[in-house]
Amino acid sequence: MSQAIQKLKKERNAVILAHLYQRPEIQDIADFVGDSLQLSQMAAQTDADVIVFCGVHFMAESAAILSPQKIVLLPEEEAGCPMADMVTASELQRRKAEMGDVLVVAYVNTSAAVKAESDICCTSSNAVKVVATLPQDKPLLFIPDRNLGDWVSQKTGREMTMWQGYCNTHDRLTVEDVIKAKEKYPEASFIAHPECQPDVVAMADFVASTTGLINYAVQSEAQSFIIGTEEGILHQLRKKAPNKNFYLASPKLICPNMKLTSLEKVLWSLEEMEPRITVDPDVREKALSSLERMLAIV
Repeated sequence: MSQAIQKLKKERNAVILAHLYQRPEIQDIADFVGDSLQLSQMAAQTDADVIVFCGVHFMAESAAILSPQKIVLLPEEEAGCPMADMVTASELQRRKAEMGDVLVVAYVNTSAAVKAESDICCTSSNAVKVVATLPQDKPLLFIPDRNLGDWVSQKTGREMTMWQGYCNTHDRLTVEDVIKAKEKYPEASFIAHPECQPDVVAMADFVASTTGLINYAVQSEAQSFIIGTEEGILHQLRKKAPNKNFYLASPKLICPNMKLTSLEKVLWSLEEMEPRITVDPDVREKALSSLERMLAIV
């Protein structure tokens, strides 16, 4: 099946992009595996005619925003993001009207319509850098992840109003889970994603995006790590540092939406050139501005 996918990919002049939370077999057939920021950059830069996005809906939308002339396929159309669904364009419009002269910082885990109502996007990789560039005299509204927003606020010293959204997967990790993991693996460092709850993040030896966590673990002198993010990251960690030990902080750290994509669906998607992800031109133009502002800072 992997061979059939590679053959079709060449025929279609397609590129396969996969998020780090995807199944191992999906990561292995991808041309590029990365976090949200890296995938956004690849979508903007690729010269392929077709982008096959192995991730969730908002990621494929971002690719369609950045590369409107390309065909963007999402092999599993039902692969959504509960966090992204926690803020709608109409709700954001109402909040902006209430707050007045406010700058909206939108985590990329949002719909195209929400990005169109925002001033600038960010990912967990660059959120601190993005917020640090914004005018000090402007109030900020950070959407939709309150946990990431809290971490960014601490790192930058910048007060922000937080939208009360969260990642269903990361938010499930508790202090008790981490304590148990530390008791089981006392020699291991605990590294976590900032989408985790603040009290969990406070326990971590290192906090970063998925790519940041991988780079740290590979380069660190430590030999054992408790991982506080979605379990898909373990595949790349074990490939890049096969002599080190990696333990998932909790079996709860599995995103069901990220696991919906399969080899069968990727093959079918390339065969049928469906499902195609498109963005309304008016929405795309507004959303593009917030994404381009982010990419310009990077």
